Amino acid sequence: MRQRGRRAAARLTASSAVLRAVSSAVPRAASFAVLRAASFAAACTALGAMAQEAAGPDAAGVVVSVTSVAQPSFDAPAAIDAVGGRTLREGQRQVNLSETLARVPGLNIADRQNYAQDLQISSRGFGARSTFGVRGIRLYADGIPASMPDGSGQVSHFSLSSAARVEVMRGPFSALHGNAAGGVIAIFSADPPAGMQATPSASIGSFNTWRLGAQVAGSEGAVGYAFDASRFGTGGARDHSAATRELENLRLKLSLGGATTLTLTGNRVDMPESQDPLGLTRAEYGANPNQASPAALTFNTRKSTRQVQGGALLEHRFSSENRVRVGFYGGDRAIMQYQAIAPATQVAPTQAGGVIDLDRGYYGVDARWIHQGIAADGAYMVTAGIAQEVQNELRRGFQNFTGASAAPAALGVIGALRRNENNRVVNTSQFAQAEWQVHPLIKVSAGIRQSRVAFSSKDLYVVAGNPDDSGAVVYRATTPAAGVVWSISGDLNAYATLGRGFETPTFNELAYSPAGGSGLNFALRPATSRHAEAGLKARFAGGYANLALFRADTTDEIVTASNTGGRAIFQNAGHTERRGLELAAAKAYASGWAVYAAYTLLEAKYADAFRTCVGAPPCAPAAAVTIAAGTDMPGIPKRSLYAELLWRAPRALSYGTPHAALELRSVSQIQVDDRNSDAAAGYSVAALRAGIEKRIGPWVATAFARVDNLSDARYAGSVIVNESNGRFFEPAPGRNWTVGATLAWRIK
Repeated sequence: MRQRGRRAAARLTASSAVLRAVSSAVPRAASFAVLRAASFAAACTALGAMAQEAAGPDAAGVVVSVTSVAQPSFDAPAAIDAVGGRTLREGQRQVNLSETLARVPGLNIADRQNYAQDLQISSRGFGARSTFGVRGIRLYADGIPASMPDGSGQVSHFSLSSAARVEVMRGPFSALHGNAAGGVIAIFSADPPAGMQATPSASIGSFNTWRLGAQVAGSEGAVGYAFDASRFGTGGARDHSAATRELENLRLKLSLGGATTLTLTGNRVDMPESQDPLGLTRAEYGANPNQASPAALTFNTRKSTRQVQGGALLEHRFSSENRVRVGFYGGDRAIMQYQAIAPATQVAPTQAGGVIDLDRGYYGVDARWIHQGIAADGAYMVTAGIAQEVQNELRRGFQNFTGASAAPAALGVIGALRRNENNRVVNTSQFAQAEWQVHPLIKVSAGIRQSRVAFSSKDLYVVAGNPDDSGAVVYRATTPAAGVVWSISGDLNAYATLGRGFETPTFNELAYSPAGGSGLNFALRPATSRHAEAGLKARFAGGYANLALFRADTTDEIVTASNTGGRAIFQNAGHTERRGLELAAAKAYASGWAVYAAYTLLEAKYADAFRTCVGAPPCAPAAAVTIAAGTDMPGIPKRSLYAELLWRAPRALSYGTPHAALELRSVSQIQVDDRNSDAAAGYSVAALRAGIEKRIGPWVATAFARVDNLSDARYAGSVIVNESNGRFFEPAPGRNWTVGATLAWRIK
């Protein structure tokens, strides 16, 4: 016991030294972050001291590292968390990533209760300005990019029911994935099991919500297969928010000899006529948070989305030292969206109308060589490759009315053509990454990516007052990253990383000229960022604890210049600063109890003053507002906490193996616009879930029930940043319930 105590004291001394080094490595971030999170860190440390047995927490598992080779996240010089399949499904609806990714520190993910607009996701504050879809974060589904070459992305086709895990990486090494400054989210399907397994599932819940699903997976000889299909529907937590979604995933894994494997994937998602309740003004939110905006009812705002994509991944091992991996993919995504824009606003010949018709085809290839060996008695691995992604887009705009603008015959319908253009993005990259164990206790990692992103647009709508606005622009960036991991002991690692990232504007952000006329905003520059991160990763019997301190300074941050009449115009501001802390800890006990907690502290501010317009462009001096240096960036909470207390019967009982969990989520207030004119209040909500699993021969039956928002709290679950009509607030639902069941049948 004395010897163990001396070792623990030595490790504590080493940890203190590392923490001091980390504090100096990330200027100013540590000074406020460590002090404000000290009590939380102490609680997590106390949990670790009570270790009893291995818990197998998701975040301590195996992930794809910065060199795209599987290794424990414990050994990676980056903040990486992996949420495993059981966590994604057990007691969950299996519909949205927000159900479980709220447990990942540094990630703010909001279920908007609006299936016409997808989830709001930001990583360390990057992506928070997006009013729909995901940007600033690189997305992958089974190795296929779910982010377009222009940086925009969607996650509606992510299948949680067949996923093995979802990985989330934040910080400097995200830059090695190209046009994404804030992080990477990747979903991986489970490998086919031996034999065959069939798994139907069903759930129902509040707001006439239901989901039906079925999976068939297995392997025979050299062929493995997995097919997953589901259909989801909801009447909506708010008025005018009903939606349905059909989703299918197919995965085939073929062994073409001992050294070669081919994996084929296919995916389809169809979301027809998803109703859009829009955001609410402060007055509307206060009067009735369950209502839709009156404009949503007037124009029957809605969106239809359909996507089909496929991919192939070929891997071949030439020797124990060398192998190659080549991936191909392609797909098509079609969107039809009806907006709430007044007919009178659409009179100007430069106005693009109130209906968006977008058909986006995309394809790409990624080829890489992986070499590993020994140098100076240390193992190393080198990855080098090239990638090209192409996005072809037909974008059309129509009036959302028929008849005269002063007296429309019908609203919320397709009217006259107002916009027609062919857009194209070609993203070409070369990259190289390496890891080397330079010392038994020290591993270094480094990488660099060179990207060329070319945008071009061919204007097909040329009429009086709307001239030919065809044009092109090319963005180039070189993004390096480097890190080091120091193994203080077998169960304690310290790391530090530096890197540079960039974000090009998306076509949605280029869509409108800053002068208020026609044409694209080709003067908009990409945002570039410098990242620094330092952290500690600890393992102990039954759990783990991770600490990360980070800082990101951005130049030419892309911000809103004006947002009126359905036209969101963007500009480059000066510098912004993001500084913060992420802390996560998990612990399991032999008695069946387990605890998990994740805390994020983030200060995101405009470092330079800039001017924004509160009226329609061109902006008159009287309509311009100065955003002062030091103003909080909107859409980003300063503090967030997720905590979970789980109990699982340590052994099967006669009626099955029960489990139950209490979840807590707390988020501080969120500013709604650059002016900080209003804010969504902070909130704390709890959820309770319980379930049981029963095995009978080849059958495994599971059932669950959950209740969200136990206290029936009234709060805004998300905000629409810089919304032009003051419709900032998207209310979260009150107390609601879900019950479901799954039946798995396995044939060996």
